[in-house]
Parts: sequence; structure tokens; C-alpha cells
Amino acid sequence: MDSSSPACVSFIGIVDFTEDANWVYCSESVYDLLGYEPHELIGTSSLNLVHPDEFSEVKELHYTTISQDQAAVLAYLRMRHKDPYKGYILCGISRTVCQNVLVGSVSFAAPGPKAMHNASTAQEVKIITPTARDLEFRRWNDPNPMPPCPIPPSRGGSPDRDRDHRRDRARAITFDPLPEQSIRTALILDRFSVNCGILYCANDSLLSTTTCMGRSFFDFVARKDEDLVRSWIDVIKGWGVNERGQPSDGGFGFGKFTVLVNGRDSSIRHPDPVPSRHRNGSHAHGHADPHASAHSHSRTRDARSHHYASSSPTTGFRDRDRDRERDRDRDRDRDRERDRDRDRDRDRDRERGMMRPPPRPRSDGELIVDAIFSAHSDGLMVILRKSSA
Repeated sequence: MDSSSPACVSFIGIVDFTEDANWVYCSESVYDLLGYEPHELIGTSSLNLVHPDEFSEVKELHYTTISQDQAAVLAYLRMRHKDPYKGYILCGISRTVCQNVLVGSVSFAAPGPKAMHNASTAQEVKIITPTARDLEFRRWNDPNPMPPCPIPPSRGGSPDRDRDHRRDRARAITFDPLPEQSIRTALILDRFSVNCGILYCANDSLLSTTTCMGRSFFDFVARKDEDLVRSWIDVIKGWGVNERGQPSDGGFGFGKFTVLVNGRDSSIRHPDPVPSRHRNGSHAHGHADPHASAHSHSRTRDARSHHYASSSPTTGFRDRDRDRERDRDRDRDRDRERDRDRDRDRDRDRERGMMRPPPRPRSDGELIVDAIFSAHSDGLMVILRKSSA
């Protein structure tokens, strides 16, 4: 690979709700894409990396994404590489609002099947850099969005151009830190392990950070949904590979499953049921002694014959019916007593001028969630929210 060309990777990024969109989290692949170490960016404004010509539009996009509580949306814009000789790199930026932060990823953008796949799975695509129009997913009857060939800009700066950039920044909108939006939780998972350990949890709204950090993601997936969710994650991992076979981004996947808020031990797997032909000890070995087997069957038949000879079938049925009737009478008496106690308590509460609230359903820590899955070079991202269905 040419050392001057940008790496075809993606890094996970999280920014806050301030107008500066300050970095809260960056994964390590930011160095491969933009040349910065994570600690160089965290706490600084992400807008500092935006091309001056696109500053005001990107800032407005930041405000719109949060205020409209958007999820799984994609934008194409230019970001500055630390090496000045590499200039600005065209990037695909995915974004999802998670309560009080904006989470997503930054990846190298280039035409091809991956760009079409990413755009086709996003909820919305926003083109900010004009030359990125060919990366937008289009239907057959849509007009050709390709712009005319731009005039290459001069590499040298000019006072007029610098003055335009300052004017563009001055025109950019300003706003106070925006309030929290709908409740969503972002999880970053280890994509290189079978159990997908939880590396990061954005908040405590659905899962407790102290409870889930470091544990397998499947500890918090209901057992009945585990196989299904594993199959989804396998698909997402397959999407998140670039043309060179390296881990990268791969669009969005959507699903619904049950979360166990309190978790479980997903490493405990129930053994497969023993086939019926192996449940009888006499059939467990392929070389069982046929004489011993015949002898066993003979003894069983003799014992059964002795039992039938020593007891009358009519007597056995009569005893069994008597026991069954006695159990039914006992259950009816117990139900009647319970109903009398309930009526007595209700009458007492009515006399005191109060009524008991209806019994609350038992909470077993299960929560049905909608989920957005996406793969990136440094991990898998899962966005969870309570399902409305």
C-alpha cells in the first residue's frame, strides 16, 4: 500500500452536546486515519479538524443531529490530517444521539461497494463535501448528482481566502449546551473475541456501567435470543471488512431482542439432551451381552406378572380414583379459604376508606430493546433503546 494514501480504517468517536462538539472518546485507530493519538484529541473541539469551507455547515449539522434526536445517520465531509502534507481527508461520519452524547465513527471514504452499502443501511445521508456526491446511495430514477469538475485550489493561502474563512466561522450558529435527548445506551464491544466483552458503556440508563464493564455482552442477552443475536453479530463482523480484508466499518444492522438488566452467566451452556436410544443403560454399549439383555427382560416380565397376580386391577383403579378425588377436594378447600381471606381483607379496607392498589407485575429484569449494530476497526458498537412495541 502507498504510504502517502490514507488507511482504509475507521475509529469510534464520541463528542459532547456543546457547540464545540468536544471529543469525549476516541479509539486507537484515529492514529491510522488522521495521525493523532487519542489523548491529543480528547477534550478538544472536533470542529477544529473540519475543513474551513465546511465549518459552518458541519456545526449546523451537529446542532440538527442532536435537536432532532437522530440515529444511524451518515455524513461525508473533510477532516484534517495531523501531517500537513496529507492535507484534508474525505471521511464518512456516522452519528447517533445517545441521551447526552453523540456517538459514531469516522472512516476513510472512497467510491465502491462498501460506500454504497454504508449509505444504503443509514437512516439518512448528508453530503457536505461537494465532490462526495458520488458516494450517496441513489435509486435508478434519481438524477445524477455528480458535480462538475472543481477547479483545483491553490496550495498557497491568500488574504482574501483567510478573510472568507473567518467570515464563515463568524456566520456559524451559536447555541448553549443542548439538553438530554431520548434514552439510549451505547456499548463498545470487543469484536475480536467470541464473547464480545463490553469495553465501554456510555451511561447507566439501561445497564449499570459497573455491572456490565468487562463482562461478555451475551451475559445481558436473554438465553432464548442468544443464538439469534450471535448470528447478527457474525453478519455485522462480515460487513465490517475493507477491500484489503482488514477490520473496518460496514454500515448499520437493526434488530430487537430481550436484555437482562441484571445479567447472567452466559458461559454456562446446557448440555444437549441425550438421545432416547442412549437413555436405557442396556443400549448404551454396542456390544451388550444378548443373554444378559434377555435375562433382564425375562426378570421384568416375571416381576410384572407377579404384581398383576398379587393385586386385582379393579382394586388398584379404585384406590387411585379415591386418592385423586381426595386431592381435588383438598385443592377446592384451599381455594375457597384463599377467596374468603381476600374478600375479608377487601371489606376491611373498604370500611377504612381505602382500597389496596392492584398487585404490581413481578419484575424479573427483562427489557425488550431495539438495537443498532455497527462494526468498526477497533470494535463493535451497539446502540440500545427501550422498544415501544
